[in-house]
Amino acid sequence: MLKLENVELKYGMIKALKGISLEVNEGEIVTLIGANGAGKTSTLRAISGLEKISGGSIMFMGENISKKPDTVKIVSSGLVQVPEGRRIFPEMSVYENLLLGAYLRKDKEEIKKSIEDVYERFPRLKERSNQLAGTLSGGEQQMLAMSRALMAKPKLLLLDEPSMGLAPLLVREIFDIIKEINAQGTTVLLVEQNARMALSIADRAYVLESGQIVVSGTGKELSESDEIKKAYLGG
Repeated sequence: MLKLENVELKYGMIKALKGISLEVNEGEIVTLIGANGAGKTSTLRAISGLEKISGGSIMFMGENISKKPDTVKIVSSGLVQVPEGRRIFPEMSVYENLLLGAYLRKDKEEIKKSIEDVYERFPRLKERSNQLAGTLSGGEQQMLAMSRALMAKPKLLLLDEPSMGLAPLLVREIFDIIKEINAQGTTVLLVEQNARMALSIADRAYVLESGQIVVSGTGKELSESDEIKKAYLGG
């Protein structure tokens, strides 16, 4: 479904990605873990077209999306990102945020159904449908950000640090939601600081260090690796 080959990305003279190659197969949850500054967010931004790569290729559904002129074309091909920090529209209502997620869709009746599906999955968002998004709690804002992305009916969902700043109980809930989204047919590429939780739900995982992939394997293999435990799982 998604394949990166020797992808390089520069910010000025700084090389953020140094020849990254990875793939995500349809139906998988794949996670990228690594320390701050390892290149995880840069990888997602390169995939979604927010940063133009300086080398290599990014293939999605058999097409080289690194050549597409803008992010709208990438979103319309079925690839949607939930950015770090949620980035909901705080002065708009929950309902209006959800509608914006479907801005490329023309199927009005299906959009209504998608909103009903969101409200069924997240009753708290239904209760707060007319509330300004900026007044929601952190956990509710993350649910809204994920729901807004799902309104675009993505084939592949990119999630950047979905558990950031959330209480442990909410973190578990967010990861349960990611598993549920995946079980209902959406492939997921997850960037996450909470390596333990990420590996617990991932089919496969890649470890990034200084813009390079240094280890890859199944989520289970990496969570049981002494090296990974020491570096990322606290012992």
